[in-house]
Amino acid sequence: MKINLKEPNTVVVIILTSLFFSIFENFEFFINVKKVYPLNTHNFLFVCSLFLVLTGVNILFFTLFSSKFIIKPFLITLLVVSSLTNYFMVTYNILINSEMIQNVVRTDPAESMDLLSFSLFLYIILGGILPSFILFKTKICYKSFKKELISRVVLFVCTLLSILILALCFSKHYTSFLREHKELRAYTNPGGFINGTVKYILEFFKEDTNVFHVIAPDAKIQKSDNKRKLVIMVVGESARADHFSLNGYKKETNPLLKKEEITTFTNFWSSFTSTATSVPSMFSYYDTDHYGRIKLLTTENALDILAKCGVNVLWLDNNSDSKGVALRIQHINYKRPENNPVCDVECRDVGMLANLDDYINKHDKGDIFIVLHQMGSHGPAYYKRYPKEFEHFKPVVKTNHFDNCTVEEINNAYDNTILYTDYFLTETIKYLKKKDDKFKTMMFYVSDHGESLGENGIYLHGMPNFIAPDTQRHVAAILWVGSQFKQDIKHYGKSSDVKLSHDNIFDSILGLMEVKSSVYKKNKDFLTK
Repeated sequence: MKINLKEPNTVVVIILTSLFFSIFENFEFFINVKKVYPLNTHNFLFVCSLFLVLTGVNILFFTLFSSKFIIKPFLITLLVVSSLTNYFMVTYNILINSEMIQNVVRTDPAESMDLLSFSLFLYIILGGILPSFILFKTKICYKSFKKELISRVVLFVCTLLSILILALCFSKHYTSFLREHKELRAYTNPGGFINGTVKYILEFFKEDTNVFHVIAPDAKIQKSDNKRKLVIMVVGESARADHFSLNGYKKETNPLLKKEEITTFTNFWSSFTSTATSVPSMFSYYDTDHYGRIKLLTTENALDILAKCGVNVLWLDNNSDSKGVALRIQHINYKRPENNPVCDVECRDVGMLANLDDYINKHDKGDIFIVLHQMGSHGPAYYKRYPKEFEHFKPVVKTNHFDNCTVEEINNAYDNTILYTDYFLTETIKYLKKKDDKFKTMMFYVSDHGESLGENGIYLHGMPNFIAPDTQRHVAAILWVGSQFKQDIKHYGKSSDVKLSHDNIFDSILGLMEVKSSVYKKNKDFLTK
């Protein structure tokens, strides 16, 4: 096929423009990529693939706006704006995200004048005006509608397949790139500023989250006795069921828990594969099929219902945050050394137990329900998730990149995080045993989602439910019950293979705390008789 550069067709224009963006408008992106992935023999091919993937993504995007009357003004606009963003990213090393777009919109003319410079005009002329002028003067050869459509579809499909092949070939690199270095994507042109602009605009169309929906106005506690309850729910992180020796894993990852009288739920499944959705879903009235972020923010959850019924509810967080669950209850950030007394490389989960006596002693009336949100097995930097003395399985990967390590090293590091979780849960049980004479005590542990450790070239988590492997949704779940609570619990023994999910937790919490309400569904309560 002969390519006519004097009168190119739309496919050639799209490809050449995409290459121009990758070569000339993404300086800062590749500068930052080089900082993370030095151009040695191990990373060179990946960086080359990243160049091709970036070009391919732009081709896909430009193809969507390649009709006869749109393509030129669309591409010219992107070229000019990208030359501006390229200048500010290179000169000031800033990210063009939604917050920066907001700053631009609110900048007055006097402030804008302070940003003008010869270099800025040089970037605009060479990166924006000159290529835009060439594109404007280029006579594009348009075919018939049918041929144009076919050529664009072929270009789109071929590009998409190429991107997928490159992603699979360098899956270890792309896993760390997408998970650990999200900020790099904000440096891309034109993707970074387009994403930031869209997010900024969408802020104006958000549903009003100030309207709070009460779903259980009739909720009240009807206690069967006068004994106070002390329940600790541990929300785990990235703990897959098949790496717990309690569930038959070949490595001894639960040497302490196996000595306790506990129930292990061997058939427990997460609603979703990421913390942002899985954690809220545990406490939400809505099941997996009807869950939504706005519903979480505007509808009372299980903890809200407990609190309004007089239960003392506390959320302690050693992870990112509660993802909206604890917006209306007391919560404390334990990732800070000023709150967490057990910190080294990072603050440890066991530190969340340190100040519980203070809270419990201050609340001498009513039941107590405490949530401990773990750092757990958060990847990919598994080696940071446990103190040195818990590095039992060796060798381990000592980096958050999986591109230069073995499957054994990844699994060993991950298994050490489970070993530390085993210790943390055992310490939680020990704490509750000390309170068993004054309270009806219980600990329930469940992970937010699982984790892929390289099976079929897949790492970490976050895949859509419809294609997510079982390793990302089959989670660990454990129950320990104090002596005064045993007679009330349905599943109590060494294991239970009843199929359960996060969708069962809302009703089980209400049932456990003896909350009577029309929203409570007995058939979904897996804890109480």
